Amino acid sequence: MGLDLHGARAARRGNPSLVWRAGQNRRLRMILEWGMPTAGGDAGRVGDGRIDSDRVDADRVDLVLVDGCGVGMYVRALAPYAQSIWGMDIEGEHLEIARVNTPDANLQQAVCEALPYPDARFDLVLSHEVLEHVEDDRQAMAEIARVLRPGGRAVIFVPNRLYPFETHGHYWQGRYIFGNTPLINYLPNRLRNWLAPHVRAYTGQGLLSLFVGLPLRVVHFTQIYPGYDNLSARRPALAKWMRRITYALESSPLRAFGISHLAVVEKVTEREADRETDKMVTKAVENEDATVSGPSAR
Repeated sequence: MGLDLHGARAARRGNPSLVWRAGQNRRLRMILEWGMPTAGGDAGRVGDGRIDSDRVDADRVDLVLVDGCGVGMYVRALAPYAQSIWGMDIEGEHLEIARVNTPDANLQQAVCEALPYPDARFDLVLSHEVLEHVEDDRQAMAEIARVLRPGGRAVIFVPNRLYPFETHGHYWQGRYIFGNTPLINYLPNRLRNWLAPHVRAYTGQGLLSLFVGLPLRVVHFTQIYPGYDNLSARRPALAKWMRRITYALESSPLRAFGISHLAVVEKVTEREADRETDKMVTKAVENEDATVSGPSAR
């Protein structure tokens, strides 16, 4: 069936991943290394909180939810690592395709602000480039926290306000213009939101503020650069060099300009959460102030 990839729906709610390429595969590895709870608890993790790479392919968890699953690409990719894989999306037409892509998955139509699942249900929740599109991102994050079991993890990807391009297009004179638009996210909030009212872009402080008051501990927070898959199809040698250079930047302060934030949070008691989140928000503010004098609001 045909999907609205460049029209009003796409502008308002974004487009799902329709193909699986190197960029998605790289993110999958991050999801597995940071997000998968291990049967051995912390004994199965290396010092920075990731799963030991030798165990990633061996560990399986009971229940995984892809929150905003689109046509089911990440549902299908995560299925081998779960006893039971679940997905939900607001778009019925996306779920029709997802049911073909992942016939054994448990898929439901719902909104992120009111997940149709009981409390403490899932071991892992993935929210991949979804929060920027929902009506109420704070409520959507609260729902993720609610359905996570104690010790379960959520892996969150959202657009980075400091990335030089707005990848969701923009509006001009009432008309939606699809594509990458340079420097919009560096404009003051009022002007930026006039040009791109349909999508959020987050500073580190803005993303981490969504966790305040929730029973979540931030175990990992960083920025990542693109997969360059479109560029690779046209100019593979250039894409190879771009990956080599920018992926090296992910280990430097210049990671702050990556395309997406990656945050990994773990369900804990409220007292533990308040302490840990306050530390992370303070650190994010300090890092942004030291990196660039740029947009301050999410």
